[in-house]
Amino acid sequence: MENSYPQYITKEAIEMLDEKLNLAVRDKYSQDWQYEVSDPSRVSEFILFYEDAILNNEEKFALMSLIISSLDDALEEGYEISGLWGKISHHLVNEIKIHYNTIQYWALLEEDLDNCFAVTPLIRDVAKKYLL
Repeated sequence: MENSYPQYITKEAIEMLDEKLNLAVRDKYSQDWQYEVSDPSRVSEFILFYEDAILNNEEKFALMSLIISSLDDALEEGYEISGLWGKISHHLVNEIKIHYNTIQYWALLEEDLDNCFAVTPLIRDVAKKYLL
């Protein structure tokens, strides 16, 4: 599959999402934005913003990375996620060219599930159906 869509989260996408979603303030040395501002209690809010806001591909890519990171935290912390995964997977599949790299990253197809993220089994299902 040709991958002409985002591979990295851009500064511009981060700044827009930080402002619109009132995300945590980070210092100038911050890295891995999606992990630093991840919030398992806001997954539904992030999904609604994804669905309702007018976003470019870079913003969608960044926001989906945040959504999945937050969902991973929610799974780790025992939050109820019923209904959320269906919405997330719908967007991953419908805009697979934008989220191809995100799916690849979280699926960890080369790893044993013992060494993976909590969300990896869910993402692997999408990867196996639509990427392989």
